[in-house]
Amino acid sequence: MRKLVIKDLFVSTNEGYEILKGVSLEIGEKEKVALLGPNGHGKSTLFNAIMGNPKYVVTSGTIEYDGKNVLEMSVDERSKAGLFLGMQNPCEIPGVINAEFLKAAVNARNEKPISFYKFYTLLNNACNDLKFHMDMTSRSLNDGFSGGEKKRNEILQMRILNPDFIMLDEIDSGLDVDAINLVAAEINKQFDENRCSFLIISHYARLYDLVNPTKAVVIVNGKVAVEGGPEVIKRIDTEGYEWIQDELGISVKKEEKKRVLLETCAVKDRTHE
Repeated sequence: MRKLVIKDLFVSTNEGYEILKGVSLEIGEKEKVALLGPNGHGKSTLFNAIMGNPKYVVTSGTIEYDGKNVLEMSVDERSKAGLFLGMQNPCEIPGVINAEFLKAAVNARNEKPISFYKFYTLLNNACNDLKFHMDMTSRSLNDGFSGGEKKRNEILQMRILNPDFIMLDEIDSGLDVDAINLVAAEINKQFDENRCSFLIISHYARLYDLVNPTKAVVIVNGKVAVEGGPEVIKRIDTEGYEWIQDELGISVKKEEKKRVLLETCAVKDRTHE
């Protein structure tokens, strides 16, 4: 059974600023996990460390996937091992055609190159399901795409590559309600049809309501503060993170003095108290 095992992980930026301060976490096969926590407390840093972003330095601790030492792998080896990151801010790469990028990524995972017909069918079906215009795949990767188009293109990559362990970093931000429904449907389809696992960051309760996480993990001050079931998501949505400080005695550092709540709608702002 494939699983991700993280033990006592410490991660700093290249400038030496420590962000993760001893994260330990285990996610098994066929789990759908919500990763929560206030802004700036290490959620995206964890994803970047797992995928090998050179801007983040693992100073101690271990990351293993399927019994293999992830920290000894290059970024492309991590991807070939089945790890996938849907990025919060996908970069634009002028001159690299979207479809050619996807085909090259598929071929990197196969012993034999995929045929043009098979790849076109795969790409066309995925675009239709995601209501992603096929002509977007003939453009440079994310170049001139809107925020929502970039996010749906990340989901398109997920669909085409069919990875085993999928990390989605605020994949729903910038999407309208219809697009969030499409993304959630694709997440559920991928989960139901394959033996994959998900680790999902979102500030929208709507997405979590649609994908029904099996577990919730809360990172506070660079450490895992709480692990539990879906009830943790609902409590944070209604109470914010103050109860963690009150009940567990963990001082929650904030970027601002407002309460931090999950947003309940992607197209409507919530007034913070």
